[in-house]
Amino acid sequence: MRTDGREKALTDRTRGLLDSNVPRQDLPRYVAPLPAWLENVGLNLAWLVVAVNLAGTAFGFYFYLFQFERTPVPMWLFVPDSPVATLLVALALAAWKLGHPQEWLTALAFFGNVILGGWTVYVHLAFYEGFSYLDPAMRQFLIWSHAAMVLQAFLLHRIADFRPRAVGVATLWYTVNATVDYFVPVLGDPHHTYIPLGRDAPVFLGADALGVAGAGAFVLLVVSVYIALATHVEKQRARVETDI
Repeated sequence: MRTDGREKALTDRTRGLLDSNVPRQDLPRYVAPLPAWLENVGLNLAWLVVAVNLAGTAFGFYFYLFQFERTPVPMWLFVPDSPVATLLVALALAAWKLGHPQEWLTALAFFGNVILGGWTVYVHLAFYEGFSYLDPAMRQFLIWSHAAMVLQAFLLHRIADFRPRAVGVATLWYTVNATVDYFVPVLGDPHHTYIPLGRDAPVFLGADALGVAGAGAFVLLVVSVYIALATHVEKQRARVETDI
């Protein structure tokens, strides 16, 4: 009897973890690629996701210490790209859980995690041999943890509509950030995350390392703008279809 009761309790807990009372609209896969059950797990464990991202933020700031030392203090905001992105998603989820969701904050979190998560995976592939100095375990950690950043970004459509004004705020910030990082250095050299090759080192198709890194950042920025606005349009369309 007791065993049956425990199994039922475990089943109920599992079912509760996989279900959610947060509305989920029927959106196309290109804006909502995660399965509903995985989104529900993320929402139900939102405080755990917040804690993991805060831990990642702390580790990230530690990882960037050597770049802080080489960067003028007024430009420090442009240095810790990934840690700021994980901090933003932690703040966005925390604000939602506390009943005070902020569209602009969620949009910034979405952009940051898609751009910086995707960019890190991209440069580790583009400069594969250059990163060979890293311990293999650390390298795998960096790649997969940043890939997870992209995945968690696609949880955010459940708590935000990505209204144009919020998307505009995120677009403006990450355009300025990418421009300062790669093309218009302010107070010294470009402030991009460390890459393991000289900026002028040829990579492929006549492009140098800085150009390859910068191109990845700007492509991901465009992708983020497109997906965020498309999410807004698809959510509006889903509401209209529901009302008919």
